[in-house]
Amino acid sequence: MSRHVLITSAQLSLEFQAARRALGLTQADIGARVGLSQSRVSHLELHPEQLSAEQLLAWCAVLGLELSIGKRGAAASAPAATDW
Repeated sequence: MSRHVLITSAQLSLEFQAARRALGLTQADIGARVGLSQSRVSHLELHPEQLSAEQLLAWCAVLGLELSIGKRGAAASAPAATDW
């Protein structure tokens, strides 16, 4: 799966919609999995800036997406192995 750098909520909106459709899921399917109504999912798909952090992470999990945070412009690299 390709990785995308997102800078705006509009980009997140498009990624959510594309991922949902690629999985053959409806807005109602997403809602049932994250505990929201279909109408709320529709609204949040268009306005993802209104998602709570918890909702964002749950939504990503349902869509098989991961959220990464790093310095803008930094090259992506695999995390170093560490002993825990």
